[in-house]
Amino acid sequence: MSVSTPEAKIFPCTQSRDLAEKIAKAYGQPLGKIITSTYSDGEFQPSFEESIRGTRVFIIGSTMPSSENLMEMLLMLDAAKRASARHITAVLPYFGWARQDRKDKPRVPIAAKLVANLLETAGATRIITMDLHADQIQGFFERPVDHLFASTVFLPYLRSLNLPNLTIASPDMGGSKRAYAYSKALDCDVVICYKQREKANVISYMELIGSVEGRNVILVDDMVDTAGTLTKAADLMMERGALSVRAICTHALLSGNAYERLEKSKLQELIVTDSIPPKQQSDKVRIVSCADLFADVMHRVHSNTSIASKFLM
Repeated sequence: MSVSTPEAKIFPCTQSRDLAEKIAKAYGQPLGKIITSTYSDGEFQPSFEESIRGTRVFIIGSTMPSSENLMEMLLMLDAAKRASARHITAVLPYFGWARQDRKDKPRVPIAAKLVANLLETAGATRIITMDLHADQIQGFFERPVDHLFASTVFLPYLRSLNLPNLTIASPDMGGSKRAYAYSKALDCDVVICYKQREKANVISYMELIGSVEGRNVILVDDMVDTAGTLTKAADLMMERGALSVRAICTHALLSGNAYERLEKSKLQELIVTDSIPPKQQSDKVRIVSCADLFADVMHRVHSNTSIASKFLM
């Protein structure tokens, strides 16, 4: 006697509800019912308002600061575990705290490892995320991790621009591997920015390795926070004779005076995904949705089919 696989259920964390609605629509079913009660002191409690016993549950939520976003994901994972869900998949379009992936000086935490432990302890049996700050973070988990690449959604957009004399650029040495992968896919040259930091988010010196004269440049990075590096790199490249400078960054944190920096810079366009909700509107920021990518991968995970075709680089 065959037993049919129950349909998966999709639930949103508060901070990612808009993206979750897009993913659910692309997946082909409505979001599940969940409510969050809040106490007067700020403590909150999520509650699934439908049975999830024996089902596969997808919980969608980026864990960018504040820490309440991470805490909400952990509470929902724990609630799903205690409600006897069979498979609990944490869908993290943006995996927060990932910049703390190693000890770069004495007496500091490795926050990315701690968050991985917390997600697993809370009840996650699988992780789906996109463009981790460092690929090695996958090794912090003992559960399966599907690490997706935003190149799946960025490359079609870049090709649609039909830019002549295209050059891919990395804003720092650490992103050279990513830049090379894009250049290989687009069959173009690579340049790299060498920078030195005075402290976090403060650049003391930047130099360009390679020529951008007469080129249309695409800067590639996994995230943009204060936009200091990107705008400084864009201005430097325009001074060195570039025809135009655009940037693609998967996760648009855009904190502090990032929007002001973008408006004042020579950066023509910043292309980002909707892994993080935008804080404000800007004519220079173009959002390319990652909803179809996540919906397709979730379908494949639930039906136990390969997702290898989604790993473009």
